Amino acid sequence: MPTADWWRSAVIYQIYPRSFADGNGDGTGDLAGARSRLPYLHDLGVDAVWLTPWYLSPLADGGYDVADYRQIDPAFGDLAQAEAFIREADALGIRTIIDIVPNHISSAHEWFQAALAAGPGAPERDRFWFRPGRGPGGDELPTNWVSSFQGSTWTRTTNPDGTPGDWYLHLFTPEQPDLNWNHPDVRAEHEAVLKFWFDRGVAGIRIDSAAVIIKDPDLPEVPADEAAIAPGGHPFIDRDAIHEVYRSWRTIADSYDPPRVLVGEIWLPDTQRFAAYLGDQEMHTAFNFDFMAQPWSAPALRQSIQTTLAAHASVGAPTTWVLSNHDVTRPVTRYGREESSFAFLAKRFGTPTDLALGTRRARAACLITAALPGCLYLYQGDELGLPEDEELPLACIQDPMHFRSGGTDPGRDGCRVPLPWTSDPAANFGFSDPEDPAPAWLPQPDWWGRYAAWAQADDPSSMLWLYRDALRLRRSAIDPLAPLDWLNLGDDVVAFSRGRLVCIANLSAHDLDLPAASVILASQPLHQHRLAPDCAVWLHLPPTDSSQDHRKILG
Repeated sequence: MPTADWWRSAVIYQIYPRSFADGNGDGTGDLAGARSRLPYLHDLGVDAVWLTPWYLSPLADGGYDVADYRQIDPAFGDLAQAEAFIREADALGIRTIIDIVPNHISSAHEWFQAALAAGPGAPERDRFWFRPGRGPGGDELPTNWVSSFQGSTWTRTTNPDGTPGDWYLHLFTPEQPDLNWNHPDVRAEHEAVLKFWFDRGVAGIRIDSAAVIIKDPDLPEVPADEAAIAPGGHPFIDRDAIHEVYRSWRTIADSYDPPRVLVGEIWLPDTQRFAAYLGDQEMHTAFNFDFMAQPWSAPALRQSIQTTLAAHASVGAPTTWVLSNHDVTRPVTRYGREESSFAFLAKRFGTPTDLALGTRRARAACLITAALPGCLYLYQGDELGLPEDEELPLACIQDPMHFRSGGTDPGRDGCRVPLPWTSDPAANFGFSDPEDPAPAWLPQPDWWGRYAAWAQADDPSSMLWLYRDALRLRRSAIDPLAPLDWLNLGDDVVAFSRGRLVCIANLSAHDLDLPAASVILASQPLHQHRLAPDCAVWLHLPPTDSSQDHRKILG
């Protein structure tokens, strides 16, 4: 694969900076800590890292409330530290992707503070969505739109004279006012921010909530039957005008040598609408949430893979595969539940899970995703087999999703607990390097040390060892251009070949006899060349003159 097209088959590791590694002992992960772990990422075998927002922020939503795109939050370091991270990662062959959050900024941002101070009707407010309320005295919400974090999307302001004022729109929290992308300042500022970071060597950007930035200026209500909305006709999701924005960003990205990469966070059920964001004129890739949303079911996984491959093939874009991220329940926990499908807004307290079963399935899922064509994303800690921490004391939870749900949703902090690097609880299980550190910003459970990275690095049976082997063999044993060919080994089996590599995952309740081919990697030890339930294996086929010969070997 040419260097310029590295993103087509890359392994990209997601760093949540607050929880990756703490370099100064204050209990919060930072860039100094992340820099110290770059050799670990190199040994793991990743091609790039994606860091969630590291900018100046009040951290009302984990940094996705950006107060200044040109400053690093002091909790993480400073601009010099960020530049050093980019430079040192690049020296190890690891590219850096950063988060851009175009839909909103922090309520602490100078633009929003100026808008509040200017009062109703002022031009400073045109960068946002300020509206008078409905009803007597303007006391009623301008619309009944529902927030992605539950609850209302409107917050009322107070006028400079102390009287109730206009309302402002926020699809997420009140601390994240939505920007008006019809305003030239908004477009110009984001283009300048892209250039600011591209000039500092970042290889690309991940675009948060990419499909919601454009709103219908009339702000109509969302129809009760959203399924009946015409394509492009939703008041704030996937409007047609959005593509003009990303085409302009692509022009900027392509002006660099080498070109920078655009990655979209796009949640759309319509595969054609999804694919419209990809291709030569807009984004290079977009997250594939459909696969992550599937239950542990062979038919469901096969269908998702087929649909995803077809959607991307139509625009010549590579697929992406991901098992989790900083917003969802970790695979080890999710796959151990009776209902194993992904549910972004349905985390609940007290949901039973079988961690042994979940770990077994997560190991198999590692081999499935690593063998698929395209780009692979790995969320920090999944390579350690970390489960969701569902024992966080209520007083420690910080995620706004918990509070906006009225306390019914535990929120996303359970997948954000700081990583364990050592099995010793001292220094927060190695998360904080200096002696006598402050407690970690989220408490780690007493049993966290059993997943320690340094211990797993010396254990051939560990999840970390499996991931290292899978990523190494992915690079050496699979031609990135090799297409996927399905194999029919049973309704409850996911089986496909890519060139001479065959991936077989047994999702049935019974052992599966394997074809007579060499085993190069298995998620669990094999017995008499049989694959146990909830396990996966990679086989290596001998050289042949035709695909028909491979079919004979595979039965």
